[in-house]
Parts: sequence; structure tokens; C-alpha cells
Amino acid sequence: MYFTEINEEEYRNFWEHHELKTFLSAPKIAKLREKSNWQVYYVGVKDDEKLLGAAMLLSHKRHFNTYEFYSPRGPLLDFNNKKLLEFFIKEVKKFAKKKQGYILRIDPYILNKERDIDGNIVKNGIDNNKVIKTLENLGLKKVPINEMEQVGWMFSLDIENKTIEEILKEMKPNTRNTIRKAEKFGITMKELTYDELPRFQEIMVETGKRKDFSIRNLDYFQNMYNLFHDTGEIKYYITELNLKEYIEKLEKEKCEKKEKINNLSTAKYNDGQRKNLTNEIASLEKRITDSKKIIEKTNQDIITLSGSMFILIKPEIIYLSSGNYEEYMHFNSQYLIQWELIKYGIENGFKKHNFYGIPANINEHPKDYGIYEFKRGFNGYVEELIGEYELPINIYYYVFKILRKIKGGKK
Repeated sequence: MYFTEINEEEYRNFWEHHELKTFLSAPKIAKLREKSNWQVYYVGVKDDEKLLGAAMLLSHKRHFNTYEFYSPRGPLLDFNNKKLLEFFIKEVKKFAKKKQGYILRIDPYILNKERDIDGNIVKNGIDNNKVIKTLENLGLKKVPINEMEQVGWMFSLDIENKTIEEILKEMKPNTRNTIRKAEKFGITMKELTYDELPRFQEIMVETGKRKDFSIRNLDYFQNMYNLFHDTGEIKYYITELNLKEYIEKLEKEKCEKKEKINNLSTAKYNDGQRKNLTNEIASLEKRITDSKKIIEKTNQDIITLSGSMFILIKPEIIYLSSGNYEEYMHFNSQYLIQWELIKYGIENGFKKHNFYGIPANINEHPKDYGIYEFKRGFNGYVEELIGEYELPINIYYYVFKILRKIKGGKK
């Protein structure tokens, strides 16, 4: 068993067939990082000529002519093979040290403990505590969750060998009803071309301002499009609503309900049904009025409601980014987007629909608990990854830690 540099093609072939494969460890992500002055190395461990493990190592120059090394969602190897894991980490450390590295960061795409839909640990489920102990014994240090670069907690839905009808039936009733309403009232999805990406960016900027989080620049979304689109591995969507058609459907529904009231006898036992229909008519009238006001305000018949970005690399579809215009959130168009991509995944042989990031402390109902609640409505389960770890390589690791502590900043 020996450690060696490998070429991009060797790494890509290994990545393509590895069970820990995900988009962040794809060679295309290295191309994206190179645009930000990261240098890329591909390394592996071989037995004879067989590749047993590999990593995409990204290197970026920091202070005092030292380098940060990062293997996004790496390394790719059997983490239960303690001998291989120990050898790989030790050899990568030597490799980085020779190239003036002061730190090595890894965030493997493996579970910590298996959890259910509510985030509770599954009895006799997956438990990678031994892997964590091995990493800690090798000198790696756990990074606090609020300082991690990638998400540590996700929510996913298995769709392999499932029918569309089965998935729909297993959803929470409110989610299923919301999807049906979106379909009924004519919300549509549009896949964006490269030239239309500013529309997606605009939605993201509006959402970021409202929720107080930073948004990537347009060139990030454009670069991701260029890297992944031609192979069908990325899709950007917006949802739209034709308000005139929407109003027509509301008017038709209102007339139908009025007709039901007119057909009811004056018998006392119809009072409850009559009251419910009257309330529903009032709700429809409000939606009609509100929609007419939007047309008057925007001078547009067709409005954009929301936008979403998906990565489609088997075995999973990843719901990576999304945003909504606040004044149109009541249309709940994100439910329709998720449903359409779930159906796409089933029809095209994907195993999992990954709704991606959720808060780590869901049982404490944090301020962004609604993110988890929205995703939970589709059914599925919580995924807790082992997180990010950093390995000190030389004295500068500790120097930079002290400096950051003095400045009160993060890494």
C-alpha cells in the first residue's frame, strides 16, 4: 500500500463509482475553485495499481507563505478500514507539509448517527463513532458547526423503487394539499437558461436581505451553470403565475360554491355547510381582490414567485439554493418545485431527493425551524454528518488560531 499523486482522470473515474460521491467532491468543483486562485492536487492510496482511496486536495495561500489544504467531502475511502484511514491521513499530512501547508480540513460525506424524521437516533442504526475516534486519535479536531463550510445536517427522502403515488400518499396531508392547490391554480415552472440567471440572482438577493444571510454573486451561479449544465447535472428554476388565468379560476370556483349554497335547502342541518361555503367564498373574493391589486401595482399579468437551484448527480438530487419574493410566499410555489423534482428523480433513476441543509438543533425549535418543518412535510429522515475536522500541520495553525481569537473572528 502506497501513497501517490494521481491524475484528474484517475480521480474522476474513482469518484464516479464511489459510494461517497457527491457534487462537492467532483473535479468540476476544483475548476470552480481554481477561478478563486486555489491550486488542485489529486492524491490516492494504491495497492499494486488498484486505487483504494482518493482525495481532491485544494490549496490556497494564506499568511506568511503558508497554505490551507481542504478536501471537500473527502477523502473517498472506506472509513471502516482503520488501517487505510490512518495511513491515508498520515500521508496526506506529509504531502501538505512538504508544500508549506499549515492545516488540512476534511468534511467526509458520511453519517455520524442514523436518525429518523424527527431527528431521533435510530436504535441499532448506523453509528460511526469509531470513525470519529480514529480521526481524533490522528490529531484531527472537530470544527464547531457554526464555523463549518458545508452543511452538517440535512433532510432526505428515499425515492428508489418508489412510485409517484406512494410518495404522494406518504406526505403530510397539508403538504399534499398545498401541492394540489398549486397545480390547480396554475403555478408553472420555468427552467432558466444561462442568460436568464440574473432573474434567479435577483430572487436570492431579495431573500438574503429579508433573512439576513449573504448571497453568492451572479458569477458563481453562472460558473456552476457552465460547469454542470451541459451534462444535465444542474437546473435552475423559477415559478410563475398568470394572474389573469388565476383570477378566472378563482371566479369559476366562487360561482360553483355560490351554486352549491343556492341548491341547499333551508333545513337546519345545512347551516354548517352553508357557513363553510360562505367563508370559502369570502376567502376566494379576497384572493381575487389581492390578485387584481398585484396586476395594478406591477402592471404585469405574469409574476415570478420563487426560484430554486438543484444539483442532479446520481444517486441524489440536491436542493441546493432557493429564494422567494416575500409578497408572493402565500402561493407556496416551493412545494410545487420540490414535487416536480421528486417526480423527475423517480422517473430518471435517482435514489434520493436531498432537501439539504436544516438546523442542527431542531428539537429546540430555532428561529429557522420552519426550514426543517417545510422539508419534513414531504416525509423522509434527518441526516447528521460527522462534520468538519481540521488537522494541524505546523506551528502556524496555532498562531492563526490565537490571532483569530484576538480578533474575535472565525476561520
